[in-house]
Amino acid sequence: MELSGRGVRLGRLVTSGRPLFAYGTLQFPAILEVLLGRVPELVPTVVPGWRVAALPGRVYPGLVPAATSQARGVLLSGLTAGEWEILDAYEDDEYDLRAIPLPSPGKSAWSYVWTSTPAQEDWHPDSFVTAHLSHFVTRCAEWRRGF
Repeated sequence: MELSGRGVRLGRLVTSGRPLFAYGTLQFPAILEVLLGRVPELVPTVVPGWRVAALPGRVYPGLVPAATSQARGVLLSGLTAGEWEILDAYEDDEYDLRAIPLPSPGKSAWSYVWTSTPAQEDWHPDSFVTAHLSHFVTRCAEWRRGF
């Protein structure tokens, strides 16, 4: 995440009650704690038809369509309008907030879908934790103080 300006994608979702499917940095409690001041309930899930792609020159991933893949992540439920605002501002402009279908029939979640060209390889959360999580948490805390 570029951790830049405030997002403008929220108009259609605040009252929907759908959870957020987080597949990258937002699935880590330490990051959620510094951004939101709490850790919402995290429910592990897998979403077919999507891939968690590495992004060129970035340590965080993007969710991209991939018919034969499945994206692993968590569902965050019970987010307040203020928390949605923080998370939307956290995501850079190359993400689009979209409803994506969940494995349960008739269920969907919001997710930030990558709109630019991803890398060919997948993003690996274990590698992120080992190499980048500590620094990224510090960066998020600095960004949050200025929000």
